[in-house]
Amino acid sequence: MPKEIFGPDYQFLKKKEWLRFTELDDLVEAFVKLGVRKVRLTGGEPLLRPGLSKYIRGLKHLHQIEDVALTTNALRLAEKVGELKEAGLDRVTVSLDALDPEIAGAMNGRGIAPKAVLAGIEAAQAVGFQVKVNMVVERGVNDGEILPMARYFKGRGVTLRFIEFMDVGNHNGWAMDRVVSGREILQTIEPEFKVEPLDVTSDKEVAKRYRYTDGSGEFGLITSVTQPFCGGCTRARISADGKLYTCLFASQGLDLKSFMRADDYEKAKLFELLRKHWSVREDRYSEVRTDDGFTSRDKVEMSYIGG
Repeated sequence: MPKEIFGPDYQFLKKKEWLRFTELDDLVEAFVKLGVRKVRLTGGEPLLRPGLSKYIRGLKHLHQIEDVALTTNALRLAEKVGELKEAGLDRVTVSLDALDPEIAGAMNGRGIAPKAVLAGIEAAQAVGFQVKVNMVVERGVNDGEILPMARYFKGRGVTLRFIEFMDVGNHNGWAMDRVVSGREILQTIEPEFKVEPLDVTSDKEVAKRYRYTDGSGEFGLITSVTQPFCGGCTRARISADGKLYTCLFASQGLDLKSFMRADDYEKAKLFELLRKHWSVREDRYSEVRTDDGFTSRDKVEMSYIGG
C-alpha cells in the first residue's frame, strides 16, 4: 500500500462502501455463466478482509470455481494458511521485490524487511500450497537483486516471476529508462545458470516460462511493457468499492455497486450488463503506450484493483 497515497490522514472506505459478499456472489455467478473458471483475490491486501476464508469456501463449493488464487504481501499469511487451505484455496502469489532488507523496505513503503514475507512463504509451502513470487524490477532500485532472488528461490519449489516495471497508477514516477526488460533480466541470469525456455509463446499465460536445466525449478518473465499481450487478455478486475475495470491501466471503471443496489436490480440484468460491457472493450494501453502522439492519462491505482 504506497505510503504516498495511503498516509496517516488517508480516509479509507467505510465497510458499507465495500461490495458485500452476497453482491460478490451475484457477480461470480454471472461471470461463471460468461465462461469464467478462475478467480484471484488480490489487493490492497485481501487477508485484511474479515470472512475471507468462508468466502473462498463458497467460491469452490457453491460456484464451482476451478481455480482460486490469492495475491498477498504475506505478512499475515503464516497465521492464515491453515484456514485458507481448509477453505479450498488453490494457489498463493506473494509480492516480494528484494531480499536486501533496506531495498525491500524502501520498495514496500513501510520499511518491512523480507523475513516475515519469507516466513509466510514457507508456511504456505508447508501446508501444500503452490507458491509464486512476483518481483517488480526497477532500474537503479532493485535490479541488483535479480540474481540474489534467483539464487534464493531456485530449488525451493517456488516459481519466481520477474515483472517489468509498469506505469500503473499515477504516483510511481514511471519512465521507460527505468524499465529493465525481460531480455535484460534473462541475460543477467544466463551467465550463472543454464536455462531453457519452457513456454514462451502461450497466449493463456502472462509469463514467459523458463526452467533451470538441472531440474531445480523454473522462473517467469512478465514483459507487459516491451512485449505487450493486450490481444490475449481475458482478465476483468473488480475493486472493493464495486467498479469493474477491463484493463490494468484503465481510467474509469463501470459502477456495478450502484447498479446492484438500485431498486429495480435483477440478476438477469447484471448478466446482460457484463456481457455487453465485455463485448465492446477495446483496451490496449500497453500496445499504444509507445506510439507516436500517444498522450498519457490518469489511471486507476494498482492498490485499488490488484495486479
